[in-house]
Amino acid sequence: MKGGIGQLMKQAQEMQAHMKKAQDEMASIVVTGESGAGMVRITMTCRHQVKAVEIDDSLLGDDKEMLEDLIVAAFNDSIRKVEKTVQEKFSGMASGLNLPPGMKLPF
Repeated sequence: MKGGIGQLMKQAQEMQAHMKKAQDEMASIVVTGESGAGMVRITMTCRHQVKAVEIDDSLLGDDKEMLEDLIVAAFNDSIRKVEKTVQEKFSGMASGLNLPPGMKLPF
């Protein structure tokens, strides 16, 4: 019994190290979402930290409400790209853990 607990603790420590490495890696992965055919672009890390917002000069004199909508759409596009990137990059990490169905790791 004691050996089983020791092995479990070792696995937990290894998983914690893998999680830390994955989180550090996600902070360095950058995606760019866009809207309005690229007229509004938002760049963020896979830790959801916004790095840049780019707005085409031609939009600055336009309707404020339209610009706000384009910013929201670009932000949402960035979020979708982050989620897809994280899923693709780290989906194999939890494969050997025997997690209960529906349980996700906190990336």
